[in-house]
Amino acid sequence: MTEKTSEVRCGELSFPVRSAGPYGGEPVIFLHGFPQTSAMWSPYLARLSAAGFLAIAPDQRGYAATARPIAVDQYAIDLLVADVLGIADGLGVNRFHLVGHDWGGVVGWALASAHPDRLRSLTSVSTPHPRAFASSLWRSSQLARSWYLGFFQVPKVSERLLTTRNGALLRRVLRDSGLPDTEADSYADTMLQPGAMTAAINYYRALRPARTFAVGRITVPTLYVWSTNDIALGRVAARATGDEVDAAYRFEVLDGASHWIPETRVEELTALVLDHVRTHAASSRR
Repeated sequence: MTEKTSEVRCGELSFPVRSAGPYGGEPVIFLHGFPQTSAMWSPYLARLSAAGFLAIAPDQRGYAATARPIAVDQYAIDLLVADVLGIADGLGVNRFHLVGHDWGGVVGWALASAHPDRLRSLTSVSTPHPRAFASSLWRSSQLARSWYLGFFQVPKVSERLLTTRNGALLRRVLRDSGLPDTEADSYADTMLQPGAMTAAINYYRALRPARTFAVGRITVPTLYVWSTNDIALGRVAARATGDEVDAAYRFEVLDGASHWIPETRVEELTALVLDHVRTHAASSRR
């Protein structure tokens, strides 16, 4: 089915939202990460809509000029979760499946913990449960992998370095980490928009370990997809994630895949997501 674009207003912010699928189809909301946009999910919207689902992918807070507050505290995890619920409400969606990659996964874990009544299932791609991530910092290579968290805390410096010379450093980092050239250039071009890079980095600056790492246990059916060549997120946290889920849990490892699973393993990830949402769809329990 043809992909549509609309605007959903939540308070003072207006979120661009891509969608595809039949009216009344069971909703699946896709959340992108850093420094991606909702465009990354277009192949998935097409495939899930063809399977009868209503597939939805918003640009998250900071990634669209119409939803880009300035203050760092406006990117706290509670507000990111509230955005997703507000977008769902604006579209008339009550319960939905949630699929998140990278920061979209962080938001997904937090939403599933705080509002399990709104979800039919959760799929996190690449991102482990926050408590599993925190526990791995001191007993694996995860702390070294997460060096960029400190780099992003320096006001103005990190975004200046990443955007100077038409975003040359950002483009190189994305390509070197396994992202194809086309997507690397597209994401970098978006980050060159006024205020976009600062907004994206504010996700990291607003991160409060006491709140984010305190995300509770998960009580909704969960699929976690991790890849062996992820330079940012290691095996120890990935393996420990299942210990935080008190519901049906499936852990899938994609050998040889980079951090950029949605862009580079479309067919494999589509099959996994479709199987998961079909298994836990409302119709499967009638």
